[in-house]
Amino acid sequence: MDQTKPGNVQSSPDQAGAGQPPFSILVVDDEPGMLSFLQRALAQRYGQVDTAGSVEQAVPQLHRRLYDLIILDISLPGRSGIEWLHDLRDDGFAGDVILITAYADLDTAIDALRAGASDFLLKPFSVAQMLNGVARCFERSRLRRENFVLRREIEERSTAVDGVICQSDAMQGICERLKRIAPTNATVLITGESGTGKEVAARALHRMSGRHAGPFVPINCAAIAAELIESELFGHVKGAFTGAQSAREGLFYYAQGGTLFLDEIAEMPAAAQAKLLRVLEERRIRPVGSEQEIPVDVRVIAATNRNLKEEVAQQRFRQDLYYRLQVVELNLPALRERPDDIALLARHFIASMAQALNVPPLDLTPRALARMAAYDWPGNVRELRNFIERSLILGWFDLGTDDDSGDDGESASGERLEAVEKRHILATLQACHGNKSEAARRLGISRKTLDRKCTAWGCE
Repeated sequence: MDQTKPGNVQSSPDQAGAGQPPFSILVVDDEPGMLSFLQRALAQRYGQVDTAGSVEQAVPQLHRRLYDLIILDISLPGRSGIEWLHDLRDDGFAGDVILITAYADLDTAIDALRAGASDFLLKPFSVAQMLNGVARCFERSRLRRENFVLRREIEERSTAVDGVICQSDAMQGICERLKRIAPTNATVLITGESGTGKEVAARALHRMSGRHAGPFVPINCAAIAAELIESELFGHVKGAFTGAQSAREGLFYYAQGGTLFLDEIAEMPAAAQAKLLRVLEERRIRPVGSEQEIPVDVRVIAATNRNLKEEVAQQRFRQDLYYRLQVVELNLPALRERPDDIALLARHFIASMAQALNVPPLDLTPRALARMAAYDWPGNVRELRNFIERSLILGWFDLGTDDDSGDDGESASGERLEAVEKRHILATLQACHGNKSEAARRLGISRKTLDRKCTAWGCE
């Protein structure tokens, strides 16, 4: 049966247009029968379906209306479909385009994809093939719009610092500072306890800076032997020391045009500290064993979990280097100081790791969240991430003496779980200034559940 003939168009009740969103489609084909066929097949399922017999007829229609989808024949009188598709993309048309043709080879298909076609159908095609192609395009369009809205929503809630997951006031302030600092070339010192996300913040600074197209080169100063760290940073020439059988470029060289992240800067030996200070002041490096200085264009971000002022006072860190690094200082709060972020981070880790571990995600119940909020998290975000990974592997939240199976129990401090839960929920309500809808969202529970608990506690 020739499925391209209008008389063969068949619609099934489940495909009819009830509940379909109002999409607009432009069909461009020089065969009147094909135009009639596609118009009737699509109009009963979607919104507006317009037709044109050539590119020259289609252009004015596109100027009058913004179409969600164009179904375009390749072989047309005048300008070809692929030529017009190239022009559409060059002019910024972001809608989907399905190319159709009766004469196709591999080169044509490749050219269609390069031109930006969303799909490619060979005549004769069935109604089902066309409908599936259109449905895929509109699903992608829906997801693009949804993602755009979600990105805007996330931007409003978390200041849109890529890689930083937060909603607490403390971290919102950090995000605002990151956005303000990022466009500059200023040296930055990031401090905070181990596991608070200092490298995450450094990478966010790099991504938001004008150096984002350049490399981000991290180095853990504590992991490099004292006698090798200068060579690692600045490079060396052949024969500079025993074992230097060939010349080698340093990390400053590889970070050219980008960012060098010096983690655990307090562990850097005194000799290397002096050379680093000179590099920061003069923007030139001298490889070990060389007399030649090489100019460098590198932004330096340093981090430490130690109190550098105390390190300076104990003469374990150079005072002049400390002040040179401390052009801008960011202190990341410990996780126990930002409890509002625990649920958000936990959900993020569950979503990102469940698929990687090939295990089902776990449900974050109010009970589990309450016990997480009652814990101090001495290892901060890193410990929370490891806890979520371990829980996903075990299949239940490893929260101490018992799992989250629903049995009554007590927290590590001996306080009954119900009291911990109540304290956590009321604290969240207070942080939301009594806004129950926002508090329920942060807690990961329904508004109805929150209302029921507040009624039981007499705190409506």
